[in-house]
Amino acid sequence: MRLLMAIAQSCDDVLSQADYKHIFQFVYSTHRPLAAMAGEFLFTRLLSNPAVPVMRAGTSEEDRHRDLTLARVRALIQFYTENQLHQHVLYLVDSLWDSAGSLLKDWAFFTSLLTVHPSSSEQALSSTEEALVIEILLASVRQAAEGPPLAGRSTGKKVISTKEKRLQTDDCAKLTEHFLKVLPDLLSKYSEDAEKLVYFLKIPQYFQTDTCGDEYMESVQALLTGLEAAVYTHTDAALLEAAVRSYHNLCANDSHWQHLAASSISQLIQRWTHTLGSCLENAVSDGTFIGDEDKKEEILSTLKKLTAFNNAQDLTKWGTYELVSKLLVVELQSGGMPVEMITEALSCVCYCILWNLNNFGEGATSRESALHQRSQLRAFCEKCHRCLSHTEQVVREQAFVCLSDVLVAHSYQLQMWDSSAGAPLLYTPEPRLQKALLSFILEHVFTGPEQHSHSNTGSEGKGVVNWPEDLHRRRNLLAAYCKLIVHSVLEMSMAAEIFKHYMRYYNDFGDIIKETLNRTRQMDKIESARTLVLCLQQLYLRLKQEQDTGSVCSSGVQTYSSIKELARRFSLTFGWDQIKSRESLAMIHRDGIEFVFQGFVQQSEKHSPPYLSYLTILSEFSSKLLKLDKKTIYSYLQRYTGEQSISNREECWMPLIYYRASLQGTAEGEDAVSFISSDTNKQLAH
Repeated sequence: MRLLMAIAQSCDDVLSQADYKHIFQFVYSTHRPLAAMAGEFLFTRLLSNPAVPVMRAGTSEEDRHRDLTLARVRALIQFYTENQLHQHVLYLVDSLWDSAGSLLKDWAFFTSLLTVHPSSSEQALSSTEEALVIEILLASVRQAAEGPPLAGRSTGKKVISTKEKRLQTDDCAKLTEHFLKVLPDLLSKYSEDAEKLVYFLKIPQYFQTDTCGDEYMESVQALLTGLEAAVYTHTDAALLEAAVRSYHNLCANDSHWQHLAASSISQLIQRWTHTLGSCLENAVSDGTFIGDEDKKEEILSTLKKLTAFNNAQDLTKWGTYELVSKLLVVELQSGGMPVEMITEALSCVCYCILWNLNNFGEGATSRESALHQRSQLRAFCEKCHRCLSHTEQVVREQAFVCLSDVLVAHSYQLQMWDSSAGAPLLYTPEPRLQKALLSFILEHVFTGPEQHSHSNTGSEGKGVVNWPEDLHRRRNLLAAYCKLIVHSVLEMSMAAEIFKHYMRYYNDFGDIIKETLNRTRQMDKIESARTLVLCLQQLYLRLKQEQDTGSVCSSGVQTYSSIKELARRFSLTFGWDQIKSRESLAMIHRDGIEFVFQGFVQQSEKHSPPYLSYLTILSEFSSKLLKLDKKTIYSYLQRYTGEQSISNREECWMPLIYYRASLQGTAEGEDAVSFISSDTNKQLAH
């Protein structure tokens, strides 16, 4: 890149426009040094000397600077727009930061473009250009406050030097001072445009609240007024989240304006809880929801705001749990509530429970307090359990996520519990709830092959399903369930159903399942190995049952070779440290031998155990055994196999020959290879 830049500076006609266009694409590279060099190339070629309108005589230096800066910004906008990469502004700003930092940190100019009416010589920004200027403005603020690296562009842990830290602190102070003055006007101007407003609401997150003193109180009050107006008017989730994060920063313990921001939040919450309480009195009668459309809209709007703030702050003192729980009770008793209202209510109550768990044990806790908290937790889990069978999928999924969150949080609290705080909050999910969680995952995550198309159009023309979003949603659900296992909320054996799908859904969920397997092994090596055994044996028994009945295997039943391949993949997860895994591997072999021969009595030469073919699956783990352990396992095998069966060469005994050879390290099992590799009914019949 440096060489190309030197060539371009020396010989202007060597590189074509197509060459430049290709080179400039590297500003979006994940390798930051390359992206920064491409950014310098871009700045030198397009931004350093852009075309500037002819100046009138007597034009001041300030106007000339403004015209030059405006020309650079328009050139940057044109470059970005032509590339049509509308989700990579952060990467573009990061690439240009080292070479065009002074331009990007000219926040006074950027905000003047948005607040000052253009002069007669200036062309007003279009709506698209205005939106991009706002996005670049926020990206530059983030870059100044947090600095590189961006997510996906990290080359390792960066150690910030004292000079860089001082520069970052100075930039934070400057942006705080500037935006405290202009942000209230910007919030007012764009108060009706939620899409643009959300960018401005994010800026206070980067304020340096511990350096600016009382002289900015008036500006802070104006800013809080703008924040209040924004959350009062809009219910967009991204906008509410941005506002909540900004409030959170202004309420920081070291903030000079903590009392002002906290008072503003308190007034908002008090107003919303009063509104919600009044609405519920009018909309609920005898346990039935009777609200009209206007009342539904008002309740939903208030719920969204309470949920957003409850995510960041404990709202227990305003009675949020009791208030919102009424909605869930009404839905479970009589139904009829809008779907979005149910999901918001579930989220809000979930946050209440999480805050209670977080606060429980901070001081001395009484038995009565523990019983009350457990009663709340059990009641919420029961509500979520019932919602798992709701007719609407979005409600079922929200209930599952909420259940997973509170159960994992409760488990973590027990692990970190300080005995000096008193009695812990004990709660164990009922077996039927545990089964419901597993059933939910099998139904909503591991869908059939017919669901794996990249797009699907509904019969009623509902549009194309977004496959990446659907996969992301299913991955989140599976990850939530796996957390329940690794946090010991669910029995480790319940992971067997997940491990069964390791090969079939390897591309979609392989990383999640493998990480779960590794975590369970860290928790308990033997129990984790038993779970693998359970997984393989259940798959084997199901396949054998299908073939014994003579029915055609359904799509959910794996073939013999796929089970064998799954065992091979499981064996690979033990790595190369045979000593570390010897107990687990020995247990897998002993359990497998017992599974095949337990209770078997040989009646004739051609009479073999019904599950003998399982030994070929078990042989996939033989290569991981130490030589000494192979001898021990072989001796254990001989206890179950008589001399007659050991020397028998009948076809029905081929799996035993193959398994014995895998333990002895000989070529004795080569004759059984063709038998092992086919998916025939004959294979399992013996």
